[in-house]
Amino acid sequence: MNDQHKAHASIELIRRYARADAIAGEVLWSLESHLESCPSCRARLAKEVPGQAPPTAALVDRTWEALAPSLTTGPPVPRRGRLARLAGWTSPVMLPWVVGAALVAVLAVAVDSFFAVPGGRPLVLLLAPVVPVLGIAAVWTKSLDPAYELVAATPRAGLYLLLRRTVAVLAVVMPVLVVAGLTIGTSSVVWLLPCLACTAVTLALGSVIRLERAAVVVVTLWSLGVLAPGLLTSQLPVAVAPVAVPVWGAVFAVAAAVLILRARSFARV
Repeated sequence: MNDQHKAHASIELIRRYARADAIAGEVLWSLESHLESCPSCRARLAKEVPGQAPPTAALVDRTWEALAPSLTTGPPVPRRGRLARLAGWTSPVMLPWVVGAALVAVLAVAVDSFFAVPGGRPLVLLLAPVVPVLGIAAVWTKSLDPAYELVAATPRAGLYLLLRRTVAVLAVVMPVLVVAGLTIGTSSVVWLLPCLACTAVTLALGSVIRLERAAVVVVTLWSLGVLAPGLLTSQLPVAVAPVAVPVWGAVFAVAAAVLILRARSFARV
C-alpha cells in the first residue's frame, strides 16, 4: 500500500496485479479485498490493464461486446435477502454443531433442576466455558465442510471469515448460557471470561493443528482438569472460582496475540 495514502493501493502494486506478476499471498488477499470496496482503485486498475496486459484487455473487450446485449436486456438483479447476508456469517455445516452446543446447556439446566449434582455445584457452571467450543469446531474445518476449499479461495477467507463465524456461534450460544445460569441462580460473571479464553485458545491452537482437533484438545483438558474434579470432589474447581478471573484474562490476551500472529495460517487451502 502507498505510504502517503494508505487508503489506496500503490500504482506499482496495481500494475503488477494487472500483469499477473507473482505477489505474496497476504498482499494479494489485501489488494483484492480492497478492490472490492474501492471504486477509485478499480478505475486505476482498468486504466492500467490496456498498457500492462494488452491480451487481457482485448479479451475483456471481446467478452463485453458479446455479453453487453444480454446484460442490458436481462432481469434486474434481486436484492440480497436475509439468508444471503446470513451466509456471510455462517455455513450449513455449523448449524447442527451450534444447535448441539446450545442443547448441552439446556440439558445441564435440566440436570441441575431435577438431579442433585455432587457437592451442590451447578453443572452449567462447570460446562459453560467449553460449550461454545463445540460450535467453534465446525466454523472453519476441511474435514466437515465440503465447500471448504471453495470458500478458502475467496479474498475474504481466513481469519476475517473465521472471526465472523465465531461471533455467530457466540451470538447463539452465549444467550442460552446466560439464561441457563439465571434459571439456576448462577451468575455469568464467573464463567464468561473462561468461556472467551477457551474460545480464543481453541482458535489459536487451531492455527497449528486444525480447528476441530484443537476443540477436542481443549474440551478434553477441561473435562479432565475441571469437569471431572468438580463432579467427583466436594470442592469448587479453582478454574471457575472468582479468584481465577484475572488468570483467564491473561490467557485470553495471550491466545488472542497468538491468533493474530498466526492469522495467515487460516488463509491456506
